[in-house]
Amino acid sequence: MIGIYFSGTGNTKFCVEHLINGLDKNGTIYSIEDDCAAKAITETDEIVFGYPVYYSDIPKIVRDFIVDNAELWQGKKMFIIATMGLFSGDGAGCSARLFKRYGAKVLGGLHLKMPDCIGDVKILKKSLDDNRKLVSNAASKIDKAVTGIKSGKYPKHGLNFAYRMAGLFGQRLYFRKKTKNYYKKIKVNNDLCVACGMCVSLCPMKNIEKQNDKIEFKDKCTMCYRCFANCPKKAITIVGKKVYEQCKIDKYKN
Repeated sequence: MIGIYFSGTGNTKFCVEHLINGLDKNGTIYSIEDDCAAKAITETDEIVFGYPVYYSDIPKIVRDFIVDNAELWQGKKMFIIATMGLFSGDGAGCSARLFKRYGAKVLGGLHLKMPDCIGDVKILKKSLDDNRKLVSNAASKIDKAVTGIKSGKYPKHGLNFAYRMAGLFGQRLYFRKKTKNYYKKIKVNNDLCVACGMCVSLCPMKNIEKQNDKIEFKDKCTMCYRCFANCPKKAITIVGKKVYEQCKIDKYKN
């Protein structure tokens, strides 16, 4: 068994790793950014696949990974983890439908609320204690899922028709353009930015360049908030206009 994940600020990696450790002490996890991820998929039959949910949909980078590697999913047994800040509806179902199209068997899905990575929208921010409680509750929920899975009872979050309607009419129908294409409107405050290059090295899309001692963003952002969360000068904003909190999983783990 292996875990495959995409994670911007560490939430999904934490959840996939926690589940894999509970199910298989010899299990290994791989980011979809790892060069060896595709090879690892070919060498196993059981896969835990995790990603954050944006606007009740899959991040564009994750959808592209699934579609671009369509031939790898034939005959695989998939369990899906979807992490979210507020609500997803059929967060796990969004990828489950793709995996089934490519010949995989979806065993179950697990939805987990985690600290919201969108740190430039004030209304989405919670206290440090509240975020730590979210992570603790998610870990407990994963432990419960592990117990069930070991006895053959897989949680089925996000996989039925009612979940699909909730996701569609809850967010996805209205925000489809946010995830259908890559994002283009990242902002950098040049008065704060020192062009250290941290964001350049961290971007999973290679969407950031350093030109003439200035940071420039292209038009292929997957909204993972990794650059935002790690900027030492808090010079980057994505959806909002002000940095309220840089959210990273290490702040919330007990």
